Amino acid sequence: MNNLNEKLSEALEIQPLEIKQSTEIVEIKDVVDDDAEFARQNIRDLIVKGNDAASHIVEIAKQSEHPRAFEVAAGMLKNLSDMNKDLLEIQKRKQDLQPKVTNNTQNLNIDKAVFVGSTAELLKQLRENK
Repeated sequence: MNNLNEKLSEALEIQPLEIKQSTEIVEIKDVVDDDAEFARQNIRDLIVKGNDAASHIVEIAKQSEHPRAFEVAAGMLKNLSDMNKDLLEIQKRKQDLQPKVTNNTQNLNIDKAVFVGSTAELLKQLRENK
């Protein structure tokens, strides 16, 4: 790779670039948690500001009794509803990305069990279980 870099530099008559390799390891879980928390906080702030704005818009619509004012108020309420859904969706996606710890003893469903062995071994197992 270094040889290729030198050849290209000679052909283009430019200084060769120093290639630095990053050895920094970033855990994806931390990045996902940070991004999810950032998005959640932004949506929460928008919902709080939207609630305040929606109350003012509804008040203006009541006072003006103009159909367009009510249409704007309805649109604002719809947007707030969508932001609430987005907030819940972020939480759901975050939970889906986290590794799941399962306890096999409590959540074990067996649809079909097959015993491989002789009938004598099966009888012995059944007697031990009693």
